[in-house]
Amino acid sequence: MNLQHLVLSRYCTVSLPHTRSFNLSTKIPPSSNLTFGSSLHQRALSLPHKLNHTPSASPAKRGVLQLVAAYSRGRESAPESPAKALRRILDLPGVHQAPACFDALSAKLVERAGFQCCLTSGFSISAARLGLPDTGLISYGEMVDQGQQITQAVSIPVIGDGDNGYGNAINVKRTVKGYIKAGFAGILLEDQVSPKACGHTKGRKVVSREEAVIRIRAAVDARKESGSDIVIVARTDSRQAVSLDEALWRSRAFADAGADVLFIDALTSKEEMKAFCGISSPVPKMANMLEGGGKTPILNPLELEDVGYKLVTYPLSLIGVSIRAMQEALAGIRGGRIPPPGSMPSFEELKEILGFNNYYDEEKRYSASITPLSSERLTSNVYSLQRRVKDDAEQKDQSPQDPIVEVITPDVYNNHGADGSRGSFSGIWSRTLRVKITGRDGFEKLDVRIPAGFLDGITNIVPALGGVNIKELLNEAADEMGGKVLLDFNDTIGDRIQVFLE
Repeated sequence: MNLQHLVLSRYCTVSLPHTRSFNLSTKIPPSSNLTFGSSLHQRALSLPHKLNHTPSASPAKRGVLQLVAAYSRGRESAPESPAKALRRILDLPGVHQAPACFDALSAKLVERAGFQCCLTSGFSISAARLGLPDTGLISYGEMVDQGQQITQAVSIPVIGDGDNGYGNAINVKRTVKGYIKAGFAGILLEDQVSPKACGHTKGRKVVSREEAVIRIRAAVDARKESGSDIVIVARTDSRQAVSLDEALWRSRAFADAGADVLFIDALTSKEEMKAFCGISSPVPKMANMLEGGGKTPILNPLELEDVGYKLVTYPLSLIGVSIRAMQEALAGIRGGRIPPPGSMPSFEELKEILGFNNYYDEEKRYSASITPLSSERLTSNVYSLQRRVKDDAEQKDQSPQDPIVEVITPDVYNNHGADGSRGSFSGIWSRTLRVKITGRDGFEKLDVRIPAGFLDGITNIVPALGGVNIKELLNEAADEMGGKVLLDFNDTIGDRIQVFLE
């Protein structure tokens, strides 16, 4: 124990969960309490100010604040690795819940719900990605690819389901290294044969004791070779395949081989769970609360902590409720109904969950100073053009002393020699320009028609708009009969802009 740990243990109680918020209560004097509930980093920035403006603080209190500030600065400059974050969580008191996710979205929902870590479920990934049972059909490549999508979507540590390592000890090493590169904080490895079976289903078989232990040793070696600190969760299915005694023996051997967390699947009673938590006491134990009718009794977190567990996962909750909700929604749609309000998030909530608002905020940071013509700008230009013509007509009526401004209509233009001898724009007044804007949500924002000749003067001044030479398009289309699409593109905010010459 170093000096910092000694002082902290002597004078205060510190809790540092993954959310990086903590409570600090000094014990000298007992009547003086300091509580910090916001971000650790934000509080660290204010600690020097607090120290300078708290001359009456006791030396012990000031020393504690200095230590926490130094710790915070160290955390700020050196972000935790996923494995280190998971190890820190396992070192905290109490039992820690790790719901099982199966894709990036379900992982994000776990994080948004406030859980400090999660675990991938091979059962659920096989169901969601392949629509197939968890019977060894999904491959290492598919699992590691899905895992990478999950770990990139969240900031909480994720334990990856590594099944049986997908082969012998060499395959196990490759699996561990692949999961490290994918960003996993931990990997769960089991001792089943290939093809494997879901933990609480029939027909499970396990490899020999020797091969089971070799797998864990290979995983430890892969961790060392990679310079990683990935947490190795060693699982045995021998309780159902052989006996409880065999499962306890293998768990002890896994701990001796270097496993960080132990897990016996499908224990059948609270007594068996207590017997398991009583072995290799320094090594954390994981419980599997299989919902909907598994072999293991369902205990609440307090009961699990009392038994001796440190980590608990819920493998089917998310995939199970997702399946049921989709079934009910599809049955309603088939009957001509849509899901009622309250049974699903609003569109605004969905956008917030998926990060649309964050995307828009970040998009503004990187928007170019010159962008393609947006729907708002195009709409403004059309309205301005129409308003200018109207204002000219009003000025003609209201200000007789001003110079007369004549609006040239197709008839007037033709009377001035619109016989084709004055260039390709001569007959353009007989044509109509239709401007249509469809929002990215599919709703129509604008659909107007104006005399095409109005663009003659505009394109002489600004021949190219949004990277498209409109004057050249009009020149080419002036003599064509029938409709012609001049422009059809999506602007920077996703609206579709179409310009037709009719």
